Amino acid sequence: MIVQQLFLLSIFLYVVGALISLGLNRDGKIANYVSGTTAFLAGCTGVASAVPVLIEGKGFILEGMEFIPFGRFTINVDPLSAFMTLVISLLSIATGVYSISYQEEYIGKGTGVMGFLNNIFIVSMILVVTSDNAFYFLVFWELMTLVSYFLVCFEQENREAIKAGFVYFVMAHVGTVLIMISFILFYVYTGTFDFAAFRNANLSPVIKNLAFLLAFLGFGVKAGIVPFHFWLPQAHPAAPSNVSALMSGVMIKTAIYGIIRVGVDFLGAATWWWGLTVLAFGAISAVFGVLYAVSENDLKRLLAYSSIENVGIILMGVGAGMMGIATGYVSVGILGILAGLYHLINHAVFKGLLFLGAGSVVYRLHTRNMEEMGGLARYMPWTGLTFFIGALSISALPPLNGFVSKWFTYHTLFAVSTKGSVLIRMAFPLAAVALALTGALTSLCFVKAYGVTFTGPFRGGNELKIKEVPVTMLIGMGLLAIGCFVLGLGAPVGAGYIANVASALLHVSSPKVSDGLSIFPASSEQAMLSTPLVLVFVVGLAILPLLIIGTGGKRAGRRVDFEPWACGYKYSSRMAWTSTAFAHSLYPLFSPVYLLRTAFTEAGRFIILLFKKAMAYISQIELMWERYIYYPLFHFMVYIGKRAQTFQTGNVRIYCLYIILTLGVLLIATVR
Repeated sequence: MIVQQLFLLSIFLYVVGALISLGLNRDGKIANYVSGTTAFLAGCTGVASAVPVLIEGKGFILEGMEFIPFGRFTINVDPLSAFMTLVISLLSIATGVYSISYQEEYIGKGTGVMGFLNNIFIVSMILVVTSDNAFYFLVFWELMTLVSYFLVCFEQENREAIKAGFVYFVMAHVGTVLIMISFILFYVYTGTFDFAAFRNANLSPVIKNLAFLLAFLGFGVKAGIVPFHFWLPQAHPAAPSNVSALMSGVMIKTAIYGIIRVGVDFLGAATWWWGLTVLAFGAISAVFGVLYAVSENDLKRLLAYSSIENVGIILMGVGAGMMGIATGYVSVGILGILAGLYHLINHAVFKGLLFLGAGSVVYRLHTRNMEEMGGLARYMPWTGLTFFIGALSISALPPLNGFVSKWFTYHTLFAVSTKGSVLIRMAFPLAAVALALTGALTSLCFVKAYGVTFTGPFRGGNELKIKEVPVTMLIGMGLLAIGCFVLGLGAPVGAGYIANVASALLHVSSPKVSDGLSIFPASSEQAMLSTPLVLVFVVGLAILPLLIIGTGGKRAGRRVDFEPWACGYKYSSRMAWTSTAFAHSLYPLFSPVYLLRTAFTEAGRFIILLFKKAMAYISQIELMWERYIYYPLFHFMVYIGKRAQTFQTGNVRIYCLYIILTLGVLLIATVR
């Protein structure tokens, strides 16, 4: 009962905070505090409502009124929904604190409106992942899309933001149409939009395949998988950075939730090629996403492309899990879903951190171009430190969180590759190779992102004006940086609960994936990992040289030349690595992939052009309707009205005659 009240309190705080922020739009500073504080408090209560469900494995259902005849408004917080609520709430806590100071730049530009939209955006995501009816799911899905569209276009004077918002709006609704058709197929066979009926729907194999493909492609557009990704690197950088963190950190994960909910929960991952399809799209998205990220000079676009990569990694885990379920290896299926969900929460934390770090840099420099940055760690040390932690996490360095989820993903791919047909035995090792390539390129990408931005000489204008960001922004980033360590070092505890979420979807008992300080992929004989022991080892390696020096080793003399060593040559700032130089060697190796980026962009432009032409055609149809139907009918009615006025003589005796004639006609009609 208390858990349900906490969940409702969380929703209430988001909505009330949004309305108060909107009402205080003229007083931007107070509106900032209200929207940020309520988002923080609502996030805390959201975490408090989700954690007991994950620990106990028992959810709760809240039933509302039946506003429409074909669907009751029902909230069902099962373990998967509770997990997604936890992820969204964690980002809400961090971005809520961060936005208090960050949004001060928008004072006088509708700060209260931004706070309103931000809170409604978060609450709409929570209602998407907890709705138990397809109609209300789509209502909140559309609300989430519209509100995020307004946030992307919030800077109305920025033509890039307006264009990015339009592209996002069109592609999001293409995906929504596909999802809607999938749900309608379920409705035709069940007669209801309730998810409980969808789980028991008696669908033919053809309809199952069609429903899955429509849902996968529809949700895939929202997730930004290749080749439907081209909206994402436009929309996410254009949004305010706290919104970018939410969009990349959790909004695209609601699409992952949809794929798992439909493919695994409703349809039971019944066919082996579904998992192979998800895996293939995931692998392609991972490789293409990171290659495009490495080539970017725009810091926020780099992070946006990196989100495509990480969505691909999540789908690789989910696809491997679906393959395991379809082929009868349930423990492997649970391991794959575990890997996908673990990377989902990990990516939310470290990508949210990186976007907030990028936002802090843009907050001070007012540019996203890394060629105009450099050496910022000297002026923004705490921002540099938190960004560095995020870069280590996304690069999967132990013992941070990114390493753990990729470790599980590797072992799932290896486990599936030993089972099934020849095609499966070939496909999954290739997927493991793609994951390894992705990992190497990710390390290169974030050596570039951190190195070019925070080290080396400053390449911008007046560096004396650069200073650290306000405390609330640092707190928001610091919370997520701590989260990277907690999710990494706490893997022996957290992995078991995430495995419970996966097993609850399949209604089977959860395999043991941890013991003491160690985690293992369903069997301790296969492999083991202890992130706390890895931390001890890493710290020991760092301390050992200091102990050797302190116990008799020679100390290095104090450096008096502050210029970098240039291998015996005189140092010049032109020797420093630039953003462009990092990716220069990759172009010859992966030129076909970079050529495809142009093709994807052109395909996106073609879709937008079709949409614009369709809108123009609809406008023409509307004009034709007015010209040839509405206006003639209007003029005809006016003509009839004028002719009818001749009967209005004003003579009472004539009116009495009309009444007598009418009664006579009615009498004759009755007699006949």
